[in-house]
Amino acid sequence: MLHLTGFGHRGNVDPARVLRQDALLAGVLLVLDTAVALTLHTDGRRPDALGWTLLIAAHVPAVLRRSAPLAAFLALVVCVAPYHALDFDHSATVLVSMTMLFTVAVTGRPLRSLLIGGGVIGIVLTVKFGQGATEGTQALRAAGWIVAFIVLGVYVRVHGQYFASVVERAERAERTREEEARRRVAEERLRIARDLHDLLAHSITLIGVQTSVAAHVLAADPDRLDRAAVAGALDDIAETCRTARGELRTTLEVLRDGEHGGEGRGPLPGLDGVPDLVAAARAAGTKVEAQALTGADGVPSAVGAAAYRIVQEALTNAVRHAGPGAGVRVDLSADGRVLRVRVTDDGIGDAGGPPGFGLVGMRERARSVGGTVETGTRREGGFAVVAVLPLGTTEPEPGRRTEPESDRMPEQRPEPDRRARADGPAPSGVPAASGAPVSSGLPAPSGVPAAPAVPGTSWSGRDSGGVRGSGPVREPGDVGGVRAAGPVAGAEPGRGGTR
Repeated sequence: MLHLTGFGHRGNVDPARVLRQDALLAGVLLVLDTAVALTLHTDGRRPDALGWTLLIAAHVPAVLRRSAPLAAFLALVVCVAPYHALDFDHSATVLVSMTMLFTVAVTGRPLRSLLIGGGVIGIVLTVKFGQGATEGTQALRAAGWIVAFIVLGVYVRVHGQYFASVVERAERAERTREEEARRRVAEERLRIARDLHDLLAHSITLIGVQTSVAAHVLAADPDRLDRAAVAGALDDIAETCRTARGELRTTLEVLRDGEHGGEGRGPLPGLDGVPDLVAAARAAGTKVEAQALTGADGVPSAVGAAAYRIVQEALTNAVRHAGPGAGVRVDLSADGRVLRVRVTDDGIGDAGGPPGFGLVGMRERARSVGGTVETGTRREGGFAVVAVLPLGTTEPEPGRRTEPESDRMPEQRPEPDRRARADGPAPSGVPAASGAPVSSGLPAPSGVPAAPAVPGTSWSGRDSGGVRGSGPVREPGDVGGVRAAGPVAGAEPGRGGTR
């Protein structure tokens, strides 16, 4: 309706165009009112020169009816008041007067419009009743027209404001939907990247270790080849591939949102899959000790999945970077409030290198369920990952940490950032373990030297993603209550820039 009255695009239209439109309207009103003054003589006398001057002057303010509505209306009153006081044709000013009243009502607040209308009606009634009862009756009729145009203008204004608010809410809702859609897409992309990283990095690391050891055995002493051991290594590789393919299929089926009807879809891995991770790490030649999970009743599936991925990434880093002969310990426990995950190794610790995404992914996994992950090198060597994941059964007190003192990482000494390589050669100065060949599940034939570093899975550091502990962890032989498995055979403190 505002578009029909000329106010729909106020503020968005060229002021010169508005002025031209109002000038055209003023001219049309002048023509119509002049015709009324020339043809009708039922109310008042025909205008003379002064009357025509006042009548024409009353139409001039209409040019500014949208630019300065209140000033234009006051100018109209100045011209119309003496015109009626001189008893010129009263009908000749009706169109321009009602148009200006309507404009004031549309452009001003309702209270202001009602006050102006009441003031005009009061003046008209006072003047007309002073001239006699007959004139008073005509004044009442004029007051009715004044009220009608004021009410119409107020209605148009309120309706326009309501329509504008509806449009604004719709646009705001559309922007909110678009922002929410972009946020969901970004979160989904991050989740997919995290899932694929956790799945493929773990499986490819295990395959790389097993393949490198098997290749080393084949090349070292072909005449005394242990074919059963090689066959066992190849079986481990095949099993790892099958497991990775199954997890990848499960992940993709979930992402496709039921396109295949859900048949054959298995649940995403959780705490019950941790023993398989430990077994796979042992098959890759890493010595792993695992403590059975206690108090696992009531662990939400999301928390279990986050714990599974954290253990998976921690074991992957240990297999890739801990070094030959290193021991790894995995501890899981729950007390009804939080699930604690501790993975420690006694390997070579940390070294410089370009960042990866492993520790970043672990922190994101923990953050997704409201938990925390702390990582760092241990004072006597090795690396520690401590995660605390709330189970959601109780709310922690504001400003307090969820985990007890025994689960906190010890104070760390600031030192330059040491970001681990995701792959690369072993750091200089770190010799292969003497007298402790890598155990891969293959009994090495006599005379075969220890397996060399696995290509693509160096021992130089952690897949840190640029998120590292600030220095070596100061702890009296344990991290979060987990006792170190012992120093690396053949390695010395201070080698490789990791301690």
